[in-house]
Amino acid sequence: MSDVLPSMSLPELVPNSFIIAPLDVVKIRLQLQPYSLYDPFTPSSHSAPAYLGTAATVRHILKHEGLTALWKGNVPAELMYVCYAALQFSTYRTTTMLLQTTLPTRLPDAAESFIAGASSGALATAITYPLDLLRTRFAAQGRTRIYSSLRGAIGDIWRDEGGRGFFRGIGPGLAQIVPYMGLFFVSYEGLRVRLAGLNMPWGSGDATAGVMASVLAKTVVFPLDLVRKRIQVQGPTRGKYVYGDIPEYSSTLRALASIVRGEGFRGLYKGLPISLVKSAPAGAVTVWTYEQSLKVMMGLEARAGEGFNASVQPIQPGFFQKLGF
Repeated sequence: MSDVLPSMSLPELVPNSFIIAPLDVVKIRLQLQPYSLYDPFTPSSHSAPAYLGTAATVRHILKHEGLTALWKGNVPAELMYVCYAALQFSTYRTTTMLLQTTLPTRLPDAAESFIAGASSGALATAITYPLDLLRTRFAAQGRTRIYSSLRGAIGDIWRDEGGRGFFRGIGPGLAQIVPYMGLFFVSYEGLRVRLAGLNMPWGSGDATAGVMASVLAKTVVFPLDLVRKRIQVQGPTRGKYVYGDIPEYSSTLRALASIVRGEGFRGLYKGLPISLVKSAPAGAVTVWTYEQSLKVMMGLEARAGEGFNASVQPIQPGFFQKLGF
C-alpha cells in the first residue's frame, strides 16, 4: 500500500507546486534580506532594503526581473517535491510496520506517529537536500546570473565547493524536523479528536486540524528555516546574489545570534506570513487526501479478505506529511 500513496499524490503535486512557486521565491528573498525590521537603515545592512513586504517584493521582482523571475528555481523545486513526497510516504509506512513488528509491546499511537514521521521526514530531507539548496540559490539570483542552467549549477558547485557544498545548511534543516513533527502531532491529534465531534462535512475536520497544527509548528521552528536559507547561499558565490551584503555565518548558533543582534528577534521571522499562506493550505490538502485515501483503501482490503497482518495494526488516522520547503 505504501507504493500506492505517492503515485496518488504526484499528478496533483506538480501543477500545485508550480502555482505556488512565486510564493517560494518571495519568501526566500525576504528571508535572505539582511536588515533590521525596527530600523531598515541600521548599520547592519550596507544598503537600503529592496523588499519591505510581500506585495512590494512581488512588484520589485516584476519591475526589475520580469514575470518569469517569480519561477526561478522551479525545476529543482519540482524535482524535490516529487522525490520528497514519494520518500516520505513510503518510509512512513515502512517505519510504522517495523515499530509494530519488532517491539515487544506496541507504542502509543502518538509516539508511533512521531517516530515514523520524524524518521521519514529526516530521511526525505537528507536525500533531497541538494535540490533544496539549488532551488534557494536560483531563487536568490537577481538580474545577474550566477548559474546559467541546472546542469551548470551542479558542475560549478561540485568544482568550487565539493560534495559538501550541496549540503550547506543541512544542520538546521534536520534540526527543525523533530520539534516540528512533535509539535504537529501533539496538536494535530488533539485537534482532530475535538473537531471530529463537530461532524464537519467531507472530512474537513482533518483538513482544519492540519491547518491549525501546521501554523503552530511552522511558527515555532521558522527561525531554523531562515537560518538554513542564509547558510545555503554561503560559499564563493555569497556576494553575487540579489543581495551583495548577505552576512557570513560559520555555524547555526552563530547565525542565530548574529541575526538577533543585528536584525532583532523579529528578524528570525522574515517571510513567515507568506510561508504560512503557502504551507497551511498545502498541509490541509495533504492531510485530508491521505486520511480519506487511507480509509478507502483499508475498506477495500478488508472486503477483499487481504487486510493487514494481525500483528501489524493499520496506521491510525493522524498522518502528517512535512509542510513548506
